[in-house]
Amino acid sequence: MRLGLFAVLGFFAVALSAVADEQFATLKVGTNTYANVTVTIVTATDIYFTYAGGMGNAKIKDLSPELQKHFQYNPAKAAAAEKKQAVANAQYHVQIASQPVVHPPDESRQPDAGSPPKALWRTDLPGALEQARSENKLVLLDFTGSDWCPWCIKFDHEVLSTDQFAAYASDKLVLVKLDFPRHTQQDPALKQANQELFQKFNVDGYPTYILLDSSGKELGRQVGYRPGGPDAFITELNGFSKL
Repeated sequence: MRLGLFAVLGFFAVALSAVADEQFATLKVGTNTYANVTVTIVTATDIYFTYAGGMGNAKIKDLSPELQKHFQYNPAKAAAAEKKQAVANAQYHVQIASQPVVHPPDESRQPDAGSPPKALWRTDLPGALEQARSENKLVLLDFTGSDWCPWCIKFDHEVLSTDQFAAYASDKLVLVKLDFPRHTQQDPALKQANQELFQKFNVDGYPTYILLDSSGKELGRQVGYRPGGPDAFITELNGFSKL
């Protein structure tokens, strides 16, 4: 599984060729027109952007000839990149399918005292805030693209999936994952709720981690990947909250 993860991660690290942060008053893609556009990432095949209504992406081949030239579109390179992406996705899904089935734990049995805690992620902020108030904890929001964002995947592997972070979170945090997948089906209601929170908290990149108190007040945020593993992230959270 780890090899598959880094194979996909390596592909996207190559594919994400530019972070543009270039602004357009309007952007026309086919029959759709977007306003107040900021292009954040340009690859050989796509542009990814935020706009007045949220987030979007478009195939460069669907843009006007002028914009294709502006974004240095090369049909041959685009075709090669799409082929690599298809191969990487196929390999990833083959490895996922080959993993043993993980059954949910038997909650009727007492957990093994020697087993490290696992980080538990909610998907609803209102419920998380209520839990945080009742347990005297803080809330950590994780705005992520779990199946396409290379830095999200890397940080999850190096920090959020570790036993050290899970132990820390179990004592001090209620965790909320706000996922924006591109290859995985998502419940429409959850997708809409996540989009509303994306706009409410003025998120403009992935990953973004925001620490809230139990009333919903922002205490601090980390935008993007940062090295240092769980020690560095825990130190940063403690600095936000003065725990």
